[in-house]
Amino acid sequence: MAVYVIGYDLDKPGQDYSSLIAEIKGLGSWWHCLDSTWIINTQLTATEVRDALKAKMDANDKLLVAAVGAPGAWSGFDKNCSDWLLKNLH
Repeated sequence: MAVYVIGYDLDKPGQDYSSLIAEIKGLGSWWHCLDSTWIINTQLTATEVRDALKAKMDANDKLLVAAVGAPGAWSGFDKNCSDWLLKNLH
């Protein structure tokens, strides 16, 4: 399993995020406690994640998929958000 942070900017005004969000949620265990930032725990490679999400985006949108892990530090999140990070960032 690999843990990736996903960040995106959808540049088209009024962009519909629903298909992109559904795709992210289908990739594995996920964390979404910041607006346009997700963290997923998945069996896919970063390239496979990028390609799956890119298919749901416009050509001018921006996307980052990068591996993350321990050590990590955070502040201000509720118990559910913090617990997910503690369990998955290893």
